[in-house]
Amino acid sequence: MSDKPTATNGEYFTIPGWAVVALRGEDASRFAQAQFMGDVAALAPGQWQWNGWLTPKGRVIALFALLRLDETSLLLLLADADPGDFAAALSRFVFRSKVKVTHEAAAHVAGAFRAPDAARGAAVAGTGADSGLALDFSAAGSARTLRIGPESAAQDPGSAARWRACDLAHGLPRLDPAQREQWTPQQLSLDRLRAYSVKKGCYPGQEIVARTHFLGQAKRGLVRLQGAAVGELDEVMAGAPPGGGVASVRPIGQIVCAAGDEALAVMPLDAGDGPFSSGGQPCRRLPLLDGLAR
Repeated sequence: MSDKPTATNGEYFTIPGWAVVALRGEDASRFAQAQFMGDVAALAPGQWQWNGWLTPKGRVIALFALLRLDETSLLLLLADADPGDFAAALSRFVFRSKVKVTHEAAAHVAGAFRAPDAARGAAVAGTGADSGLALDFSAAGSARTLRIGPESAAQDPGSAARWRACDLAHGLPRLDPAQREQWTPQQLSLDRLRAYSVKKGCYPGQEIVARTHFLGQAKRGLVRLQGAAVGELDEVMAGAPPGGGVASVRPIGQIVCAAGDEALAVMPLDAGDGPFSSGGQPCRRLPLLDGLAR
């Protein structure tokens, strides 16, 4: 593939937490359209989108980038979920559909902090995970290339932490097991990524998602916070922490993922600018950055 590192600061490194699952067969696209919350039918071959799988109650099981390679082949770049368990669970709904769901264990995921050579926006560069694919993960203020391929990359904890922080800053929630099946797409502000559809046909959780959208019932969304204790994934409190001159604080939100001293929390849309605290320490609101939608 063409997206090779060209400078020392643009070298590839392993990105933890990502895995690849494939859907192959003549019914792959139809099966994905019926199961996932995004509009797979609107995606052209050679492009990718954010998408996800929901419970019947409209809670997010997994979030992923969905790549449509051709009419019979899809790849899911799965975030923070066990790929074997995910593939097994999804396979239970195949029934008579002509599609096979597999964990592509030989596909490695790596990243580099530079703009891709060929991939742009939603367009994928490359032909397949066995020969190499490149995705444009660039967003406002950050040039990034994500690579899926047969070759592994070096471990670089510092760069991996920086990559995760960039995900969070641009509103991509990274959910550990305790946070799965807890939140609706609206609560995770996945509209910012264009990750779900309220116009396509039925899919698990679609009724909840559509009703929340059309009745204007979305009252909570993601807020980006910075503070010394946000990594504990505690509640967010309205008011200053103890000793800050405020007689009492009250729960107002829940931190769902963190990277260093920054976090994403599900909070009321009208939460304002604080003061807030978490884990007994003050935290402040930061703006969510744009540009990661596809």
